[in-house]
Amino acid sequence: LSQRKVQKMKIYEASLKYSLVRECATKPVDSPERVYDYMQDAFEKNPMQESVWVVCLSQKNHPISRAMVSLGSLSSAIMNPPEIFRIAILASAASIIVVHNHPSGDPSPSAADIRATRRVKECGALMSIRLVDHLICGDPISDPNGKGYYSFQESGLC
Repeated sequence: LSQRKVQKMKIYEASLKYSLVRECATKPVDSPERVYDYMQDAFEKNPMQESVWVVCLSQKNHPISRAMVSLGSLSSAIMNPPEIFRIAILASAASIIVVHNHPSGDPSPSAADIRATRRVKECGALMSIRLVDHLICGDPISDPNGKGYYSFQESGLC
């Protein structure tokens, strides 16, 4: 007689807990310039790597949280919609702004940046979480337009 081995499966229960990290005055991030200013310190820890961030917004475009969702290499980072929208859902965001940096300083979008933005926009529409903008941060000196950032919203791609 052979004994059948019963495979055990672990089942986890997820829970959600909100805790206040800090209280501060915020301005609405209702323009690419304000988003660029709001995100300046985010890239200081890993300046030579692309990182993707999601800024979660209230109904009135006030930032309620920001989180890094991907840390990549010198020239790429993964912009994965499930990671982005997990943060947005947990924060109860009305809308989001996706922000990433180009360590080269030139914020011009690549073909991959354009494709990823379209995917995030489509996923957000399905979940009723609007993608307000996707901003690529660089520096004004390396930017052919001298702004230091590229806004997909300003360019009509968002």
